[in-house]
Amino acid sequence: MHILLTNDDGIFAPGLAAIYRQLCHLGDVVVVAPTDSQSGASHSVTFFEPLGCTKVEIEGLFTGFGVHGSPADCVKLAVMQLHEKPFDLVVAGINNGANVGINVYYSGTVAAAMEAAFLGIPSVALSLAAEREMDFDRAAKHGLAVLKQLAPLEPGDVINVNIPRLSRGKPKKPRVVPQATGGFEEYYIPQQDGASETVFQLAGGAFRPEAIATDTSTLSEGHITITPLRADMTDHEKAAALQARLGQKQS
Repeated sequence: MHILLTNDDGIFAPGLAAIYRQLCHLGDVVVVAPTDSQSGASHSVTFFEPLGCTKVEIEGLFTGFGVHGSPADCVKLAVMQLHEKPFDLVVAGINNGANVGINVYYSGTVAAAMEAAFLGIPSVALSLAAEREMDFDRAAKHGLAVLKQLAPLEPGDVINVNIPRLSRGKPKKPRVVPQATGGFEEYYIPQQDGASETVFQLAGGAFRPEAIATDTSTLSEGHITITPLRADMTDHEKAAALQARLGQKQS
């Protein structure tokens, strides 16, 4: 199996090294990741500038490609240019912090997995809930176990996997749950920056409760969460209703 590994925390991130060690049990792993942190980059891509790319050696563990761009850039460049053989799987992570709820839209980790789907490659985004001491090695073992349970994936599949805080003990069994859309309790903290400018630091707290079990609530209960995502953002039910309203023959 040929696996592409990327992330949004950067090629030097400990989460990437941890999951690399585990993925080597599944096949050949090629690492193409941003040279610097791209957290919150979402699905940005570089259009108007050339992409810098440098070979990087990590702890004697692997030699990968560091890209001066976004996680989506990394996947596109790896698939189209840096690797001759097709990839069987793209793994993004392990991210430092959960990617659940509306944060899925902001996540460079999830965007990398989604870019793989655009290119017809099955993908998995892996994230670990944030806490003071991050045990990426344990998280990687749980991540590998979930990957084995998910196999085989179909071309274009996107699976978002989140691992709960490991300081609370062994995670509860994985649950397949939908993405929460209620958001989080967020606010800005104003700060003075010099004499004339006010700057604002985004901060937040707990997720807003929803009527059903979602990725946010289930992760907080200590379960590993599994959420299938889709590249097609079309609301097909609404599209059919609008076609009927406009007298358009439904496709």
